[in-house]
This record gives sequence, C-alpha cells and structure tokens, in this order.
Amino acid sequence: MKKKKILIAFIVLICLAVSGIAAVFGVNAYVKHVGGKNIITPEEAEKLKDVDCILVLGCLVREEGKPSGMLADRLRRGIELYKAGASPKILMSGDHGQKEYDEVNTMKKIAIEDGVLSSDIFMDHAGFSTYESLYRAKEIFKADKIIIVTQKYHLYRALYIAEKLGIEAYGVHSDYHIYGGQIIRDAREILARCKEFVNTIIKPKPTYLGEAIPVNGNGDVTND
Repeated sequence: MKKKKILIAFIVLICLAVSGIAAVFGVNAYVKHVGGKNIITPEEAEKLKDVDCILVLGCLVREEGKPSGMLADRLRRGIELYKAGASPKILMSGDHGQKEYDEVNTMKKIAIEDGVLSSDIFMDHAGFSTYESLYRAKEIFKADKIIIVTQKYHLYRALYIAEKLGIEAYGVHSDYHIYGGQIIRDAREILARCKEFVNTIIKPKPTYLGEAIPVNGNGDVTND
C-alpha cells in the first residue's frame, strides 16, 4: 500500500511538471506570435507616418563608460532610423538608478557624437526593465506610436508588452553581429516572456512615474 501511494504521488508530480513545462512553452510561443507580427525592416520603418519616437532599449554599459556590443548595435540602428526620417525623436530608455551606473547618458552622448541633435534625444533614466520602459514611454513621454529598436530575440517580448499596454509599436532589430552567450539569453528569454505575460495582465506600476514629459518637446529637459 505504501509503495502504491508513493507511485501515485510520483505520477502526479510528473504530470504537474509536464503541464508546467507545456504551459511555459505555450506562453512563450504565444508571446512570440503576437510580438512577431510587427517586426519590420528598416525600409518599412522609414515609410511609417507620424511616429512619435524611436525607442532604443538600454543594455550593459561597461565600467569605463563604453557600451557593450549589443548596446552599440542598438544605438547604431536607432541613429540610422532617425537620420532616415523614421521619426524626429529618439527616446533612450535604460538604467540610471545609481550615480555610478548610467546607461542613458552614455547612449545620448554617442548619439550626439554621431550627429543627432541633443534636443531630439529624450532620456528615460528609470527604464529598469523592458516592461517599465514601455509603460513609461506611454504614460510619461506620451508616446502612442513608436519604433522599438533592440535585438530580434528581445523584440518579440517588447512588442508584445507594447500591444498589451495600448501602444502602436513596430520593431526593427539591431542584429549586426553574432553575440556570445546567445544560447543562455535565449533560454532566459523564455522565462522573461512568461513573466511579462503575467505583468501585462496585472499591469503593475513601474518603480517611478512622475510628471509628463511629452516626447514632442525638447529632449534637453531630461538632461541631469
């Protein structure tokens, strides 16, 4: 009798584990399907009308203030789209939660050095996650129609979040290179998509909100 109970418990655990794995991969596929519908080419992005801003999502900045390869490529794509006339404004969204770590000023500095007008660049200093970056783009920067720039594996999730938050968003990937550690990032992304699936249902507020800073104004008001 004891062995039978142990066997039943084992079978139940196996069934729960299989169901959990199926749910994770099902949500992952759904998020990719929804988000993937609005991934477009740079040429298609240039033909869009009335785009409020190009949203460049932040990424690692090294200790010496140099952008990681992934961030450098995101900036390259965002600046190319700006120069091609896809939108008159760029919103740099990243982590500047600590004085000694600053993604957004690094991003703005590089863009200015590449010919983008300072007044056309807005900085979101509290873009601590993809969800928070999109939430704040809509609520703080009043951006209703945007082009999101990041690597393709990340675009699916970003575009899914945007749609669920009521933003008309299109994504242009910035995969100019092959990046080391991508297998690990792809695995983590599956879990991240599941997390954002839940977040877009609950819709928690970001770490910080604050007064509106419409992206159609002067970006220098976000300087610190």
